[in-house]
Amino acid sequence: MGNGDASAEKKPLQAESKTENKEFTADQLKAAWMRFAETKKLYQAEFHLLTQPIEITGAQVTVPLHHPVQETLLNNLRSDLVTYLRTQLGNQNIQVAGEMRNVEEQGILYTNREKFEYLEKKNPHLKELKNRLGLETDF
Repeated sequence: MGNGDASAEKKPLQAESKTENKEFTADQLKAAWMRFAETKKLYQAEFHLLTQPIEITGAQVTVPLHHPVQETLLNNLRSDLVTYLRTQLGNQNIQVAGEMRNVEEQGILYTNREKFEYLEKKNPHLKELKNRLGLETDF
């Protein structure tokens, strides 16, 4: 009887897990992600983190991070975010992870000087134009 009870217990659990883990598309996940991001619109740093491109592999979502502060923000949001996504999409396997990326590889330009130097590499005549017009890159 002990074996019969154990198999009877396993079957309902398996049936529950099948109903809990619905299939979803990347577009559905992105839509749910953006709905969550909209709830954080008042918090600029969190909103910015959530609105940058994400990578989806199955039920695993990877958020590219460019600064350690973003890692802290994601860690603070992760529990609420994962709970929201799992509820919205009906899948308990969804995971969210952050991955630090080298800023130089991404080519993110922050200051006006960095932007000008980038454009100058693409078009050397830009430096001559800047000098002729007496323009400053830092303003």
